[in-house]
Amino acid sequence: MNLVEELRWRGMLQDIMPGTEELLNKEMVSGYIGFDPTSDSLHIGSLVPILLLVHLQKAGHKPYALVGGATGMIGDPSFKSEERNLLSEETLQYNLAGIKKQLSKFLDFTGDAPNKAEMVNNYDWFKDFSFLHFIRDVGKHITVNYMMSKDSVRKRLDGNTGMSFTEFTYQLIQGYDFYWLYQNKNCKLQMGGSDQWGNIVTGTEIIRRKAGGEAFAFTCPLLTKADGGKFGKTERGNVWLDPEKTPILDFYQFWLNASDEDATKWIRIFTFLGKEEIESLIEIHSNSPEKRHLQQKLAKEVTFFVHGESGLEIALKLTQILYNSNALQSAMQLEDGDNYFGKTNISSHKSESTFPTDITTFLAESGSFSSKGEARKAIQSGSISINDEKIKDPTYTVDESIYKLHHKYVILKIGKRKVELIRKKD
Repeated sequence: MNLVEELRWRGMLQDIMPGTEELLNKEMVSGYIGFDPTSDSLHIGSLVPILLLVHLQKAGHKPYALVGGATGMIGDPSFKSEERNLLSEETLQYNLAGIKKQLSKFLDFTGDAPNKAEMVNNYDWFKDFSFLHFIRDVGKHITVNYMMSKDSVRKRLDGNTGMSFTEFTYQLIQGYDFYWLYQNKNCKLQMGGSDQWGNIVTGTEIIRRKAGGEAFAFTCPLLTKADGGKFGKTERGNVWLDPEKTPILDFYQFWLNASDEDATKWIRIFTFLGKEEIESLIEIHSNSPEKRHLQQKLAKEVTFFVHGESGLEIALKLTQILYNSNALQSAMQLEDGDNYFGKTNISSHKSESTFPTDITTFLAESGSFSSKGEARKAIQSGSISINDEKIKDPTYTVDESIYKLHHKYVILKIGKRKVELIRKKD
């Protein structure tokens, strides 16, 4: 099975330029994907392009990870409803350092292999590129009609917010990235999410018109959840790859709580399991879906890929301890509790309460609920347990003895699947 066939059965291929598959079968190809430095961490939405680069390298091709130090100063307008706030150069440099560190975990940048991964920053070739040189050497090759024909541009122009000239030029800048890599790194392939197709094609056009060359591309689908929710979003926001932003247990639980429909799709995309093994897992799961074999395998594989063996061990241990009827008793047996219940391992909120106080105020002030009203409703619905005891009275009074776990933590259970720790304020 070649690379394109592999990606196709995994559901990781949407648009592909004619001749791309033939090129990949003929020679070692250099291909790249751009990463947007709007944060110092990537989130799980970035895992698909990361995996595309990993598959590319595994197939013997050379991956380039482009971090957008220049394009990050503008912001990609593709299918965004409004213009983003521009980042300062200092913030961008901080974010770039974090992203580089993360990508190094997934791609092989070392050794002497001809297909070792490389990281590039488009700020390096744009920092001395004057505006006059850009409009003369790049802008003249692409017509305004061509640029306005892109769906991402038309939708913004037809909306209420319009589009600034800064954003309008984005596709030329991204297109020039492809041209620069083609000229300087012999890079013939660009990959990305399906929302990037217009920008990618502009790059192939610049290469054709400016260099007389031929370049290729393919994209992967943008993921959505079966319930219509945005992939990678939870009540707390993005699911990040950085354990400081999304605790390891929360990361693991995101995959474990996937619906059957999502797990069936995601097991192909986010793991390296073979076709036969995945089909066998799906069959086993369909015979006893209540055992959630598919979700358990998915959660283990992705957590191991992102957080390594030690991270998976933490996630499994905490799941075993906290998601049972005797969570407090089991957790108390951990001598190295702080290592397991540290901020990178499980969500925790620092209580600001002055004791004694009622349980509703305590939960709201801890940050576990956005308001007292929300906490009160949860208690009245019977979905709240504190240290394994069901709470039914919203006026129930608590004092510092509520911190039963190592005299520092409260185990809060919300419904059947959500567990948090509330940490005593230092």
